[in-house]
Amino acid sequence: MAKAEYGGEHMTDGPATRPGAARSARDRPGEVRHGEVGPGEVGPGGAGPGRERGELRADCGSCFALCCVALPFSASADFAVDKEAGRPCHNLQADFQCGIHERLRPEGFPGCTVYDCFGAGQKVSQVTFGGMDWRRAPETAGRMFRVFPIMRQLHELLWYLTEALSLPQARPIHGEIRRTLDETEALTRRDADALAELDVAAHRHDVNELLLRTSELVREEDRLEEDRREEGPRDKDRRDKDRRGADLIGARLKGADLRGANLRGAYLIGADLRGADLRTADLIGADLRGADLGGADLTGSVFLTQAQLNSARGDGATKLPASLTRPEHWPPSGPTPQRPRGKRADHEKSRQKSPQKGASRGTWRTPGR
Repeated sequence: MAKAEYGGEHMTDGPATRPGAARSARDRPGEVRHGEVGPGEVGPGGAGPGRERGELRADCGSCFALCCVALPFSASADFAVDKEAGRPCHNLQADFQCGIHERLRPEGFPGCTVYDCFGAGQKVSQVTFGGMDWRRAPETAGRMFRVFPIMRQLHELLWYLTEALSLPQARPIHGEIRRTLDETEALTRRDADALAELDVAAHRHDVNELLLRTSELVREEDRLEEDRREEGPRDKDRRDKDRRGADLIGARLKGADLRGANLRGAYLIGADLRGADLRTADLIGADLRGADLGGADLTGSVFLTQAQLNSARGDGATKLPASLTRPEHWPPSGPTPQRPRGKRADHEKSRQKSPQKGASRGTWRTPGR
């Protein structure tokens, strides 16, 4: 996606569903820049990540269309036109609804169906600014638009921390996770001026260390189970599955055993992952734009977001974590259409190699990881 806030060195490495397309994120929840707890999932001691995750889903009806105004985007495969930051999208109506919500993809705005603010839009609109919108109080517009990307980053962190708290394999560090989650939530409650001065990068770095430890605990347990099944360690397989930040654009990974793989920040644009086993794989910040997930098994994958799914292709046979929903544009059954091969595919790979500023990797980039 070409949203400005997407690019950069964030902790995670994932995409976005967009609250700005009025009602879209509510119906199709889905940035960590360039990553819910499902029914019945609870944290340690009966803590309720499911309840907390509800506040991290975009509620466009309670937002003043901040992603349609505050963020810039560039004409690309994701957006039909250029738009400067702070200027309302020409499709935005007076009631903060999107005039082409039902036709975003055919009208050339698929990026809008992918973007996700993780509930930051309604937090800024209703909590930080007390329900006063930027049209009725234009003097608030500048501060509101500055604070929104900061809040979005904090809410993305809350999303990952809430998931980490729900993982039984991470029980040894649940106390640290809970404290960090509470600290992050407290940051979101600061006033607009304090939020504008917040060093989000430093906080993101600290959270990233905790999420990395969570990932290692989850994947280590899976490796031990695999060793028991295979009656001995498989060191080469483990090395092959460490693809952190790897360039896998257009890779042919059909039916690949990627269970427990480290795919943090990997470039999987247009990759063929049909029938791949991605259980317990760490997908934080992985760029799945156009990746074919038909028939793939993503149950138990770590730090996968709705936005990443929305940017990919799949079908009725794709297995998803209970906390995520099947994107509306996926066919209900049958194989996904084949990607082009040959010169056209090479051209597409070259074009996508350098994604637009704010590409739909989500906000999560894992610096030095």
